[in-house]
Amino acid sequence: MPPRCFIIRHGETEWSLNGRHTGQTDLPLTANGEKRIQATGKALVGNDRLVVPKKLSHIYVSPRHRAQRTLELLEIGCRERLPWNERRDSAEAIRTEAEVEITEAVREWDYGDYEGLTSKQIREQRAERGEGPWNIWTDGCPGGESPEDVVRRLDALIAEIRTKYQKPCLDDPEDTKGDVLVVAHGHILRAFAMRWTGKPLTDTSFILEAGGIGTLSYEHHSIDEPAIILGGQFVVE
Repeated sequence: MPPRCFIIRHGETEWSLNGRHTGQTDLPLTANGEKRIQATGKALVGNDRLVVPKKLSHIYVSPRHRAQRTLELLEIGCRERLPWNERRDSAEAIRTEAEVEITEAVREWDYGDYEGLTSKQIREQRAERGEGPWNIWTDGCPGGESPEDVVRRLDALIAEIRTKYQKPCLDDPEDTKGDVLVVAHGHILRAFAMRWTGKPLTDTSFILEAGGIGTLSYEHHSIDEPAIILGGQFVVE
């Protein structure tokens, strides 16, 4: 199986539950959000599961606490302490050598003036000002990021993932690592999936629910044929 890139959206928060755009605002997970992420970790992380910790080469996580807490609850089993904690949880079994990197590259889309608003509220405000309809994928956010801003940072990250972690694995059949994990946010991960396959953001039609996992990889073991795996392709070997 070619190396995969798992994209994981943080668990439920009060604002994700209400449909409010949450970029810079750092909200905690709800109690239900924490429970669901723990259940996801138990169901999908393990040597005979979708995310195999020993195959992970690297883990990228957003600077926001809600994403970092999500990674904690998945219990990937990193050898080193998580960067935001003072010490490693000694009760957690070591299951991976992958390093965890906090990076602005996967922070949520900067919503600027639209932070904390729902899409309905944004459209109502724009209508009152005579600004017409709004679509984040084409219009971006005033005071925040444009689609072009988002594409630039995601394309740089995808190039790094392929060059540093996945091409070596594809070139060497004996290399059993190469999987990468990205724990971040709804809009940025939907954009990430589109850029993975080289599509413009205007083609975005993916949905990734809070706590959801998506799987990206390659066809024909070729770095030049990036693909999205439908259903995660959970295959028992």
